[in-house]
Amino acid sequence: MSPGPARGRTPGPDGGAGRRGPVRRWQLVRAGTDAVPPSTRRFMARARQRRMRAALPWAVTVGVLALTGLVAWTVLGTGLFGVREVRVVGAKLVTPVEVRDAAAVPDDQPLARVDLTATARRVGALAPVERASVSRDWPGTLVIRVVERTAVAAVPQGEQFAVIDRAGVVFRTVPRAPDALPLVQVGRPGPDDPGTRAGLAVLAVLSPQLRAELVSVDVAGLARITLRLRHDRTVVWGDATRGADKSRVATALLGRQADTIDVSAPDVVTFQ
Repeated sequence: MSPGPARGRTPGPDGGAGRRGPVRRWQLVRAGTDAVPPSTRRFMARARQRRMRAALPWAVTVGVLALTGLVAWTVLGTGLFGVREVRVVGAKLVTPVEVRDAAAVPDDQPLARVDLTATARRVGALAPVERASVSRDWPGTLVIRVVERTAVAAVPQGEQFAVIDRAGVVFRTVPRAPDALPLVQVGRPGPDDPGTRAGLAVLAVLSPQLRAELVSVDVAGLARITLRLRHDRTVVWGDATRGADKSRVATALLGRQADTIDVSAPDVVTFQ
């Protein structure tokens, strides 16, 4: 603050009032930049820079966390990236509608929150589906890829025929025997049925010549397996052991004029 001029009375020689004279008062004045020494200005500038550098990592961290939270909320908590389409790939024996129903994924469910493993397990529970995989196709499509079972035989079941795959799983029932499939005669087809497994083991080792003549594999018991061939010919197979040897011997004897060929002991073959 600096004194400023002001008018007032000046006392006379006799102590009385005299003429008015200047009276000084204080007032605020802004100091110029040249009033601060350069060294002080440099020190203050460096101090500001240090404070900014110290605060910058915290500011960046807070910004990243805020952005991450916003993105997570948008993806996980809203329908902006929800399921708009369920695309089914590889389905022939089952329809896309059946696959979508089995997947049971609600419309607009956040795509990121879909449990892919559980969804694939539900789709894989469909009888014709051997395995399934599920993936995300952003922003809003769920892709379900199915691999269906391959039929290897048909099993007569009353007036219908159960179609089984190489593991013995029944995945279709049809009113007529499929022309391209051999028949396996077992009581209760299934992957846990010993007779079904034995019949499929025999089918797996048959030579192309035997497969061409085959009508059915009859499993009356685990040691009483018989091949019925065209023209009412029969191959007594016995049990499912030494299948490769039995197949080789039976194939070699197909040209013989015999109605029954017994290869149950492939080292000692009999035929009639």
